[in-house]
Amino acid sequence: MSPDRPRLTAAARDFLALDRTATLTTLRPDGTPHVAPVRFTYDAATGLARVTTRAATRKARNVSAGGPAARVALCQADGFRWITLEGRASVTGDPVRLAEAVRRYTARYGAAPPDPPDLTVIEITVDRLLSLNV
Repeated sequence: MSPDRPRLTAAARDFLALDRTATLTTLRPDGTPHVAPVRFTYDAATGLARVTTRAATRKARNVSAGGPAARVALCQADGFRWITLEGRASVTGDPVRLAEAVRRYTARYGAAPPDPPDLTVIEITVDRLLSLNV
């Protein structure tokens, strides 16, 4: 495991596998936060979180505008339990990466995500994990 990738306990892996909605926080070009509800997947083996979205959404535009330094926070909560995954994000429409994101989303949520013509994926290389009661 990479030293930059946070280690997950079994309880944290189980929590991140729950069929839940999370919030994704990105930064607008003026530095103010934008928070949006999202569905996501997390691959603990690679430390990669994925959020499928339309290319024209504010969250995708914020990540793109941030360039290679774009940082985001993805937080899943359930009552008084929560995990926040932080890391660098990028947006891609690469068909192979998008297909992997859709495959993982479908496995987690039991249905494919919406499929607009401008479907893209925000990939987050997680380098920090915060949690409570997990």
